[in-house]
Amino acid sequence: MRALALLAGLALAGPAAAQEAARAAPVVEARQCGACHGPDGRSTLPEMPSLAGQQPDFLVIQLILFREGLRDVPAMAEPARGLTDAQVEDIAAWFAALPSGPKADRGPRVDALAARGAEVSAARNCNACHGAGYSGRANVPRINHQREDYLRHALLQYRDGTRVGMDTQMNGVMHGLGDADIAALAHHLAHAP
Repeated sequence: MRALALLAGLALAGPAAAQEAARAAPVVEARQCGACHGPDGRSTLPEMPSLAGQQPDFLVIQLILFREGLRDVPAMAEPARGLTDAQVEDIAAWFAALPSGPKADRGPRVDALAARGAEVSAARNCNACHGAGYSGRANVPRINHQREDYLRHALLQYRDGTRVGMDTQMNGVMHGLGDADIAALAHHLAHAP
């Protein structure tokens, strides 16, 4: 039932999005994507990314990395297993078309922490790749409207070399950054407009 409501909403985005959503709906439901990432694409689970409004190219790459076993996230091994390229593209289009926005339970913004995070972001040039509003582009993910705990977890993994993307650029950007600055950056990004 929830999938039908989302389909109706996505139909407003245009015929191509509606067709991709129609193809993706049964796969998204069968793979139980909403159980972890939220039925509306906005996660409520700790350290679980929200996917609503995410860049479709980024999602395609991540799903392929999971499917091929090139990115080790045990929770994604089974959901990604056996996905066809068309299913990967449809799932990515499904989540990209969902409206992003912060969850109401994201907690209060702490001005001093957010200000320090903005300084770290400026010093590390986060907006050079992720855009001025952190909404991403193409294969660069949207990092605004994301869970703060997920951002902190991902940034720590990049810094510690336990996570890599398509390249090691994020590992280099996070290199040498202390835990407190990573926490501030995550807070700033989670509360970005």
